[in-house]
Amino acid sequence: MAAFAAVVAVGVVGFSSLDGVGVVDALFWLVDPTSLELHFQAHDGPETAAKGYAVVIVSGLVVSGLWIGETVFSAAFGGQIQTELKRMNMERQIEESHEHTIVCGYGTFGKTVARALRDAGREVVVIERQESEFQRAANDDLLAVQADARREHALTDAGVERAATVVCAIDDSNANIQTAMATSQIAPTVELVVRVGDGMYESLARRAGADEVIVPEVASAEQVTASL
Repeated sequence: MAAFAAVVAVGVVGFSSLDGVGVVDALFWLVDPTSLELHFQAHDGPETAAKGYAVVIVSGLVVSGLWIGETVFSAAFGGQIQTELKRMNMERQIEESHEHTIVCGYGTFGKTVARALRDAGREVVVIERQESEFQRAANDDLLAVQADARREHALTDAGVERAATVVCAIDDSNANIQTAMATSQIAPTVELVVRVGDGMYESLARRAGADEVIVPEVASAEQVTASL
């Protein structure tokens, strides 16, 4: 904007110096350069120099105007457009995924599983409801869907019908069981791993269709015992 104002000021001063016109006439020449032709038909003066100067000033106004427009557009929409393009690209990659693993929930447990599978060369799609965790999964170079994994449309968007395994890793046993039930309805042949917080939920998870039930505390204790 300062550059645009500077070009206007230089244009006004230049026109006033070349032909001795007032500020209003000089501004009018900036708005409508064709009025120069009419002016010099009725007045003597450096017509060629004024027209050449007008070309330079108008070019400066166009360039600085485009600069302002590009800056405003980038500030207002650049981040949003970039985010939408990234999301669209992610959706396309998910649609092309087959035999992948869906990890529902990107808390400590889900994050550990997803990263380990990714590092092992497996395709992973994360379903996470919270914006912060969804962005964290995306920043970790993982395909992700921002939705509630208990909803059928979320599982469908993650390609559950083409997946090999679904890991219900939410930090809520009830939510994991509900997710397992929804998964079993849509893709009954997919391998289903369900994380629960207590052994009392194991029978419910099995009824919901779980092929394997994980109790993190028990698994950790068994690992410690084995190492001892």
